[in-house]
Amino acid sequence: MRVGVMSDTHDRLPAIAEILDRFASKGVTMVMHAGDYCSPFSLSPFHQKGMALLGVFGRNDGDRETLSAYAARGMGTEIYESPHSFDVAGKRILLVHDIGEVSARSVESHDYVVHGCSHLQGQKKVGTTLVINPGEACGWISEYTRASRTRRAISCVNCEPKSMMRIRLLIE
Repeated sequence: MRVGVMSDTHDRLPAIAEILDRFASKGVTMVMHAGDYCSPFSLSPFHQKGMALLGVFGRNDGDRETLSAYAARGMGTEIYESPHSFDVAGKRILLVHDIGEVSARSVESHDYVVHGCSHLQGQKKVGTTLVINPGEACGWISEYTRASRTRRAISCVNCEPKSMMRIRLLIE
């Protein structure tokens, strides 16, 4: 199973659609989103492209009730309060918008932590836990424009049975 990881889309529909196309071309079947969709219409590319979404709310997601209702329109689209913990391929994953929302003990009790909020891409090890920030998908800091195709950060996660989860950050 191949999972895409993104955060901080901030209503940028063209960027969201392009990233979902790139994910699909890499065989991604589900996206983990670390929050800050902003408006419910930001979920429309996920519905239009039939891409499953597992996400958490971010601090700029003001109308959570409408976001949840819009998410419910699509198959496999679920948004939870942050933080949200779950298992994929036998690995414990914590999805959180702001890493400051969780304690060090909570981080260390997971195999992977995916967060957003800062808009800055990065990954680091905390004990045995891999902490991943896929960076912004909206392009506010990276000054992404469709015409210039400047740098864009997204992540793909391979969840293969009987093997370790691998993270590959894609930067173009």
